Amino acid sequence: MSYLAYVAGFGVAVTAFLWIRDLRIFSRTGLPGYRKAAYRGVLYTALALFGYFITSMSTDWVFLGLGLVLLALYLQGRVERERVWHGEGTIQRFFGSAERTKDMSSRKRP
Repeated sequence: MSYLAYVAGFGVAVTAFLWIRDLRIFSRTGLPGYRKAAYRGVLYTALALFGYFITSMSTDWVFLGLGLVLLALYLQGRVERERVWHGEGTIQRFFGSAERTKDMSSRKRP
């Protein structure tokens, strides 16, 4: 196993973190851009995980697997999202802390 497998593993962790962050922001705001990003994040995380498996299992196709991980990270950043933050700090942006725009508990249930 090459040291590049650790790089690919870190890329998978970052891709999964960004997916979970988009999911959290969507659950708090309900914005359609973050919904789309959360749905696509599932596919991009799967692509990155597939790239990690190629990188860690095969010594001949290390760069192909690493390329798949980098492609997943690139595609995850290309999804258009609405502006959620207006003056928040770095930590709030990092963890996806966004103000709630609708209260889920007060919705009427059918």
